[in-house]
Amino acid sequence: MTTFAYASPIERAWQYLHRLICGAVLLFLAAPILTIIPLSFNSVPFFSYPMPGLSLRWYEEFFLTDRWQGALHNSIFIAVSVTLLSTALGTLAALGLSRPSFPWRTAVMSLLISPMIVPAVITAVAVYYFYADIGLLNSYTGLILAQTLLATPFVVIAVTATLIGFDHSLTRAAAGLGAPPITVFFEIILPLILPGMVSGALFAFLSSFDEVVVALFVAGPAQRTLPMVMFSGLREEISPTLTAAATVLILFSIVMLSSVELLRRRSQRLRGIHNANH
Repeated sequence: MTTFAYASPIERAWQYLHRLICGAVLLFLAAPILTIIPLSFNSVPFFSYPMPGLSLRWYEEFFLTDRWQGALHNSIFIAVSVTLLSTALGTLAALGLSRPSFPWRTAVMSLLISPMIVPAVITAVAVYYFYADIGLLNSYTGLILAQTLLATPFVVIAVTATLIGFDHSLTRAAAGLGAPPITVFFEIILPLILPGMVSGALFAFLSSFDEVVVALFVAGPAQRTLPMVMFSGLREEISPTLTAAATVLILFSIVMLSSVELLRRRSQRLRGIHNANH
């Protein structure tokens, strides 16, 4: 294949054009984010460009008021609980689906990832009526279980992708040598699927932390999450504190997605080392 250094003038022109188009698309997608961040430092209590001055007053309100910090603590508690539960369930489901003898694999996989396909408002309405019958509305348990339903598919997909090409002869050999199933899992399977588990857990955390539709239906005043407070703020009052909260969430998401990318590269290196040894 011709490299960039030895490409013809026409090929170089196409490569530069391709990069320019990709950069323009990325700029178009990131433009709303790039406009939100400066507004969070506005010194006046309304949105305006150019800004008359700079201030940290909206970050102070976000980090120092009970309304925002209570919602942030709720979001973190719920997201961590959802992450732990969905990671355990999603990993078990992916391990079961990876077995060659698993029946109806395609149908079961489609069922597991259906919460990602079905519109969130339909899921929210269904969960609302179901919870109304069993008494789980306005409770942390109900909200955690509902968001686990939405987050588990991310773990299933991430771990399933890690298990592609997994050599099941390793587990059979370990079992043949007398290793109990728990030892086989922790000593052989877990190190290989750990990058996928962590990636799925990060996506599950983000999906729960940012989720608002289901929370609006099943959560009560005591379970108000950060996205719920931001949504109500958009309807009731347009405060620049929303931009400060949005900026914090943007930076947090960037850190999480960067971690996912690093884990993906590590998984590729481990898979390359494993293939080289075999």
